[in-house]
Amino acid sequence: MLGSAAEAEDIVQDAFLRWHGADRDRIEAPSAWLAKVVTNLCLNRLSSAQVKRESYVGPWLPEPVLTGDGALGPLETVEQRDSVSLGVLILLERLTPPERAVFVLREAFGHQHREIAEILEIDEAHSRQLHLRARKHVADARTRFAAESEQQRRIVERFLAATLDGDVAGLEKLLAEDVVSWADGGGTVTAARRPIVGKDRVLRYLLGMSGRPEVALVRTEIAEVNGHPAVLFHVGDVLMAVLAPEVDGDRVTAVRMVVNPAKLAFVTTQLG
Repeated sequence: MLGSAAEAEDIVQDAFLRWHGADRDRIEAPSAWLAKVVTNLCLNRLSSAQVKRESYVGPWLPEPVLTGDGALGPLETVEQRDSVSLGVLILLERLTPPERAVFVLREAFGHQHREIAEILEIDEAHSRQLHLRARKHVADARTRFAAESEQQRRIVERFLAATLDGDVAGLEKLLAEDVVSWADGGGTVTAARRPIVGKDRVLRYLLGMSGRPEVALVRTEIAEVNGHPAVLFHVGDVLMAVLAPEVDGDRVTAVRMVVNPAKLAFVTTQLG
């Protein structure tokens, strides 16, 4: 719902406090009560988040979350991994808060429209309309990940090696013609403040990064982030960046890099 692990934790804490203070004898269905409370807390948070993101410096990307240990629940199918990917979370940003709530409750948790209508205090027909609109918005721009998980990992490994080695030919083979690169520094870390579009421009951008002297100090590892293989960049014991390539078939169609320290805090706690 929020695209932010830190904000999600705040919502859970707030919901717990409300549950602790509630008259539970009057709550007939605790799961429904909690779903309603959490959803409405998220809707309130999304309304204020939209204002903040309008003044955000550079591209806004969701917070990365390590998922290899089941942090986001079981991700056993391509569809489940796709649903929590950074790419899909970005697409959800295009929805209105009510559309997003209906989409998540229906697609991720399998709620019936009757239940969603009760949670959002709308009629069932309106819930169906919101869901149809949301699915259309997401489907129009959504990339289906044709590659299986192991194939994705191999492509990410090749992409990382080619980038670090400054391998022009290797990158040219891997990058899609319409590849786009985003970097989220939040104004606190140096990062490209506009998306970089097209194979030639992204190639020059990646080669420029690989040529920096500090690259020699970087230690990399590949981990599952939001259901898909991604690269973690460390300098010493400090996590400096998470780079999440989006793979479609045997090509990299998008490159998303999070370098904003505030957005790396949750992953850092996961790493221990």
